[in-house]
Amino acid sequence: MTGETDLETLLREMSPELNEGEYVFCTLDVKDIPANLEPLGWFHEREGLTIILSKEQADRFNLIYSFICAWITLNIHSSLEAVGLTATISQALTRAGISCNIVAAYYHDHLFVPMRDANRALKILQNLPRLKKDEEEKK
Repeated sequence: MTGETDLETLLREMSPELNEGEYVFCTLDVKDIPANLEPLGWFHEREGLTIILSKEQADRFNLIYSFICAWITLNIHSSLEAVGLTATISQALTRAGISCNIVAAYYHDHLFVPMRDANRALKILQNLPRLKKDEEEKK
């Protein structure tokens, strides 16, 4: 199963969901990963290992972070080859002044937005199909 590629379908059926909790991005050297750490994800960069995890875990292991965010999951199996989903979401959130870090995983896209903007971002995403349609009708 390769996922959905049609942008209209992705926007109409993405069903954004705000996950409970607070999340952070930390960076560590691979040799410094605490035992029993359960990150949501990680990415190896030249400068170190970026880890996305709950704020609770970061605090428990005394890890340093600077950005506390909410995690929104788009509940549609989007293809890694889909064109326009990330751009459309980024544009909508940019217009609202909301920063967003998007992680594309195999089945779903995951958005990390500032905690203070979580509910507003969720509403924008829920209304995105209508907003996109209204924009196209104005053209």
